[in-house]
Amino acid sequence: MPREDRDRRSDRDLILAPNEYAYLLDETKGNVINYVGPHKTSLANTDQPVTFNDRTKRFETCTLQQAKQPFSIAPEGWYLVLKNPASDEEPPRIGTANNLPTLNIGRKVILPGPVSFAPWPGQMVRVIKGHNLRSNQYLVVRVYDEEAARANWGQAVMKPQTTGASEKTEPAEAEIKPDVDDIPDLTIGKLFVIKGTEVSFYIPPTGIKVMRDMSANQYIRNAVTLERLEYCILLDEDGNKRYIIGPDVVFPKPTEAFIEKNGARKFKAIELDENSGIYIKVIAPYQNGEKSYKVGDELFVTGKDQMIYFPRPEHAIIRYGDQDVYHAAAIPAGEAMYVLNRLSGQITLQRGPSMFLPDPRTQVLVRRVLDSRQVELWFPGNQEALEYNMRLREMAQQKQGDEYIPAQKAAFALAEEAEIEMPDFMREESADEGFVGDQFSRSFSFPRTITLDTKYEGAVAINIWTGYAMLVVSKTGERKVIVGPKTYLLEYDETLETIGLSTGTPKSDDELMKTVYLRALHNKVSDVVEAESNDFCKVELHVSYRVNFEDDPNNWYQVENYVKFLTDHMRSILRNAIKGYGIENFYDKAIDIVRDTVLGKIDESGQRVGRLFTENGMKIYDVEVLNITIEDKEIADLLVADQHSKVKQDLELAAQKRTQTVIEKKETIKQNIAKAESKTQQLLLDLELGEVNKRQEVDSAKIDIALATQQKKLTGQLEEQTPLDTINTSTLSRQKAKSDLQLSIAEEQMKHRMQELNAEVQAVVDKAGAISPELIAALQAFSDKALAEKMAESMAPLAILGGDSVADVFGQLVKGTILERVLQAKTELEHET
Repeated sequence: MPREDRDRRSDRDLILAPNEYAYLLDETKGNVINYVGPHKTSLANTDQPVTFNDRTKRFETCTLQQAKQPFSIAPEGWYLVLKNPASDEEPPRIGTANNLPTLNIGRKVILPGPVSFAPWPGQMVRVIKGHNLRSNQYLVVRVYDEEAARANWGQAVMKPQTTGASEKTEPAEAEIKPDVDDIPDLTIGKLFVIKGTEVSFYIPPTGIKVMRDMSANQYIRNAVTLERLEYCILLDEDGNKRYIIGPDVVFPKPTEAFIEKNGARKFKAIELDENSGIYIKVIAPYQNGEKSYKVGDELFVTGKDQMIYFPRPEHAIIRYGDQDVYHAAAIPAGEAMYVLNRLSGQITLQRGPSMFLPDPRTQVLVRRVLDSRQVELWFPGNQEALEYNMRLREMAQQKQGDEYIPAQKAAFALAEEAEIEMPDFMREESADEGFVGDQFSRSFSFPRTITLDTKYEGAVAINIWTGYAMLVVSKTGERKVIVGPKTYLLEYDETLETIGLSTGTPKSDDELMKTVYLRALHNKVSDVVEAESNDFCKVELHVSYRVNFEDDPNNWYQVENYVKFLTDHMRSILRNAIKGYGIENFYDKAIDIVRDTVLGKIDESGQRVGRLFTENGMKIYDVEVLNITIEDKEIADLLVADQHSKVKQDLELAAQKRTQTVIEKKETIKQNIAKAESKTQQLLLDLELGEVNKRQEVDSAKIDIALATQQKKLTGQLEEQTPLDTINTSTLSRQKAKSDLQLSIAEEQMKHRMQELNAEVQAVVDKAGAISPELIAALQAFSDKALAEKMAESMAPLAILGGDSVADVFGQLVKGTILERVLQAKTELEHET
């Protein structure tokens, strides 16, 4: 297929990717088909791509590429506002062409995310992020469809607020389910407030619309967070006001609005003290403790009654001009103010010193205005006082009747215009924050007043600053020096002495500065000194002297032009000192030479004595060399080059010295390390030697202790021997006596026993003598026979076992014994028989 045909065909092919859709208008029937991707179709000649314009509510033709639109997508935490929903509420099917269903034109539904679909032709979709609320934020919602709001009231997405919650990008896990059994009044157009203290995330249900704050062009509105000493005012549609005092987070009702002043919605409480107060009108009856107030009562609240004042809905402030807080006037000692009683018209004098706070309910401060004749008589020749009073009268007459500029305010305006300093008691102070609330603006018709300004009364007062002095001379010839800081009142016949001082550099008498003030401390006098060295090189010095006046002040004015006197004298001294040096030596040590010449050399304490002028007590305590100029440029260049060479050499020497210093320090460190190691080793050996010595001492001590213990034991035993010997001797004596006694008893018993034995032996002998030998032989034979019989009986089984006769076995057993003879005798006897 040719390339041109392929391009022509591709221009009529509609290829939609996933999440894309396009509208095609059938020009033969007027139907609009919604093609939803992924899909591909070829356009007929009667198919026209179109888009739906949300503003004009019309279908507009476009190119095929422009017809491709992305799906309407609301992720988690977002929601869609869908206008003209389909009757069956089914979105177009994906991957096919969809014919337009019946739309509920004019209806609007809200679909929380996540949701994604292609809108039907004629539908309008707006994607809105879910509303994340901090604890000091809120939303205003309105019912736009009463029936839908009731049906979907439980479908609102609301997440509970947690303590200290901050702004979230995702909704909270837990969810507040609206109580479907307790549905509020959902009349169309009704407004509700969703507070951030209760809900951290909110998506409205169908039938409820979140109202946009048009002033900030956003949905979320900020509540007012009140700190201590702050308050705000809410104005309802019915005209009632609500005053909220901090600390608090203030959410308005749907019908309320914050009262603002200069863009601020919260205001500072009025701070009062004993010398300030506010003027209040009661506009509604109320009870405060045991005291009741009725409409029309006027109150003057001062710091004595209430140090911090918060407005009330029953109060309206009364102000004169722009003044909210009334402050006390400071009345110095020796001065006074006029006070008018508004009720009686009586004017009294309030004397100082005091801090006077007039009660605006009954008292008003007044001022008198002097006429021209009085000013001329009381202040002769004072043109300024005359003009001041004339302007004050003109301003007081500008407005009369109901509109009046208070005399005090007029005096301020006039003083600013005339650049006149007003007395302190005439000045008024303003509060940090203006009062916000109900108020009355009043004017006051005031009688003519006068202004008594102490600036134009009394003697001439001269203020002398710190470090200055002046000479006062009277017509009687008396002179006295006044040293500041001080205020001095001139006597009638006293004047101030004028002195003339040289000006310019170098100082000269061409133009003198006239003054009555002498700078007695830290005066600065600069000059230029032209001199010549001993090698005829001219130099120019720019110097600055620091001068004090010391000792008796009456001598300070003995020299009229002390500047010229000082510079002329020092020029002569410096020229003479410079003449004694060559230009090279002087250039190298110029500052030291000048300071030594002017101030003297440094003494043992490291100080310079300075230079004192005994003529007028003037002393130079310091001098600065600002610049040194050599007029011969060639010599100056040579000196500079020489200085550069010296500096270069000095730098090289300094580098070598630094290298030497580093090497020396390294070697010193090595030596110190070796010394430290040697000391450590010696210390270890000393410790070991000490330990050995200690052990030897311990062993010797143990031996000595053992020997001493053994010696004590032997001594104790030796000491015990004598009593032991005595005891032993006594014991042995007793034992010997006892043994002797027992031996005697035993001998006696033995004798008796021997006698008994002898008797028994004799008896036995007598019995034996009675037995004949024949009887003994018979008994012996009878005994032997009986024994042989028993032996034979016992040995019979053995004979049977061995095969021998019993006699043979028995003969072997008793061979060598006495029984052998008995057996032989028996045998012989048997043979004989």
